Amino acid sequence: MIGVTVLGATGSIGRSTLDVLARHGDRYRAVALTANRDVDGLHAQCLATAPDYAVMADPAAARRLEARLAGAGLPTRVLAGEAGLCAVCELPEVDQVMAAIVGAAGLIPALVAARAGKRVLLANKEALVMAGPLFMKAVSDGGAEVLPIDSEHNAIFQCLPPGGTAAPGAGVRRILLTASGGPFRTAAPESLAAVTPEQACAHPNWSMGRKISVDSATMMNKGLEVIEAHWLFGVGPERIEVVVHPQSVVHSMVEYVDGSVLAQLGNPDMRTPIAHALAWPGRLESGVDSLNLPAVGRLDFEPPDLARFPCLGLAFAALRQGGAAPAVLNAANEVAVAAFLERRLSFTAIARVIESVLDRGVEGQPGSVDDLLALDASARRQAEAEATALA
Repeated sequence: MIGVTVLGATGSIGRSTLDVLARHGDRYRAVALTANRDVDGLHAQCLATAPDYAVMADPAAARRLEARLAGAGLPTRVLAGEAGLCAVCELPEVDQVMAAIVGAAGLIPALVAARAGKRVLLANKEALVMAGPLFMKAVSDGGAEVLPIDSEHNAIFQCLPPGGTAAPGAGVRRILLTASGGPFRTAAPESLAAVTPEQACAHPNWSMGRKISVDSATMMNKGLEVIEAHWLFGVGPERIEVVVHPQSVVHSMVEYVDGSVLAQLGNPDMRTPIAHALAWPGRLESGVDSLNLPAVGRLDFEPPDLARFPCLGLAFAALRQGGAAPAVLNAANEVAVAAFLERRLSFTAIARVIESVLDRGVEGQPGSVDDLLALDASARRQAEAEATALA
């Protein structure tokens, strides 16, 4: 049996992961499930899967979960906080770790899983956006495997030569990251200032959490994916191109020096990349319907409008600058998106907050996790001050 820890089990990626695992109960076992504060959600998942461990990031929530599981007669051991999250990433009975905690909170557990030599199913962008050099070093030092879960990066991985590298000698000219364009691809630019959180979270193709839905609406999600692709596949920003593809059927492409372009297609369902990463180099039935191309009818492609989506341009700029800039970008974005979701900031002001924090200038490369967390905290304070000023 292959043991799996699911970080962020009650989120959309976590739920999809458990769906795939349940289809293959003879092969996979959920050893540990984690959540932040969703006691009801994790309790229900524990009743369904009977994991050995359950972790709540919030200690008070952990105490409530422990009481409820004891009342149900489950022997599941409940842990709490970051220490608990890290502990279930390095258990000897765990072979694979689904890293699906959203935001900077998922960084440390992902690093621990990498250092422990696990197969890391990476759905947390921030591990690479914030800490690309540190994370990749942890992978190398621990002998870990990294399999990308983002549909775009998983598609690229499938289209690259064996080993998933675009390093010199692989014959790769460029990577083409597709983007749906989100809910405002054709909206009048002057209407964007009045966008509400409900409108921003209504993605036309994908069912996602609120933060990532807003990132998709601003196209910062794609900008973070550009930075992620740089670290995953060893390509510079000059070899990464974003292409808007509203149907979300072509999940990404790889162009080779001989003119060939390989694409991975499928229905917009995260169970496909999850099943691929769980079983690689084999394949698993995922529960996803077959793609009906005649029903799709057409596949459209267009360049991104950077005037409409300035966050994408900011992400490219941060990658080119390097050093601490991507971590600052990520921190400022998280603060700005939270302020927007709390209705303290307009949709178009998200980019202004990020640009203002980046313009303050950040030199050097954080050499340790402590350096990185200090930088992250400083950038968040600056972003909060800027968001308050713009409110």
